Amino acid sequence: MAQRQGVPRASTGSSRVDLHRVRSALPGEVRTVLADYERHLALERGLSPHTVRAYVGDAVSLLGHLHGFLDGSGTAGDPAAGSGADDGDGDADADRPTADPGGAPAGGPGVGLRGVGLDLEGLRGWLAAQLGAGASRTTMARRSASARTFTAWALRRGHLDVDPGSRLVAPVRHRTLPSVLRQDQASELMRVSAAGAAQLDPVALRDHALLELLYATGIRVSELCGLDVDDVDSRSRVLRVMGKGGKERTVPFGVPAAAAVSTWLDQGRQALARDDSPPALWLGTRGGRLQPASVRRIVHDALGAVSGAPDMGPHGLRHSAATHLLEGGADLRSVQELLGHATLSTTQLYTHVTVERLKAIHDRTHPRSR
Repeated sequence: MAQRQGVPRASTGSSRVDLHRVRSALPGEVRTVLADYERHLALERGLSPHTVRAYVGDAVSLLGHLHGFLDGSGTAGDPAAGSGADDGDGDADADRPTADPGGAPAGGPGVGLRGVGLDLEGLRGWLAAQLGAGASRTTMARRSASARTFTAWALRRGHLDVDPGSRLVAPVRHRTLPSVLRQDQASELMRVSAAGAAQLDPVALRDHALLELLYATGIRVSELCGLDVDDVDSRSRVLRVMGKGGKERTVPFGVPAAAAVSTWLDQGRQALARDDSPPALWLGTRGGRLQPASVRRIVHDALGAVSGAPDMGPHGLRHSAATHLLEGGADLRSVQELLGHATLSTTQLYTHVTVERLKAIHDRTHPRSR
């Protein structure tokens, strides 16, 4: 496709800035469609800002490719990748695009997406360009699902006459088993953290309490950072957690986490609080709400003191909590509810983890394993 003048073609590994420029260069009626799609995702579906950016970024990348602005490799950040996507457990730090059930047509038929090549061939060309740029199978599967969501919505809104995404076959997502702590490593992590908190330094008290709570509950880092003081019921030892899609759930936690959180609230939080501090449970050194990036650093640094522990972020503690619950005899449905998984298939990943660990133990210890 011909490249439009004034819009530099984005190269492999395009940044968000590239896509912002591409979005601005798209025809006005296309930008109107994108704005409508963004409102739908944020207001009608109630998705998180991070997820909305990912969906819209994929749509901009697709449309930029069809208009000749992109080679298909532009990205607005992948929620399934690395620490930025908290951290992919299949429900990541990162909501996975799925077929969109909502969004009834509003207003008269639009014309913004007609005549730009948004058909099956165009979708395949966009994905092929990303594959050529080195996108992983997981990324390809996610973006295929994102494209199907967009085209299905566009059909319902009247921006398309047919839905080309319904015929798009996505590659099977390759799901790797997550790294998890052994139970003794998790205990050592908490012991080391508690030793630091014994000095009653406010930051050390906070870090120990959030580590205890992360491992005790298995909540996502975004959910942890979103907690307010009133969300903690210390007497009943439960949290009120706001999960994905604005879904609220109640999550229990144990005695060690309760003690650590109480000590933080009684002896640490007020030392970091300022007059304009929010009611957040976790505060940074400047008195603002603690951010996920800071929690990732805290977890990474704490695990560095545990011999043999894998390098992981907050989502590693979530994986570990789920695995240890199942190893202790918890049923899948209960773990699903605790973790806030939308489907049981996501929770079932942890059964594979426990089986693989049992096989590894058998291979290492049984005299007839080889």
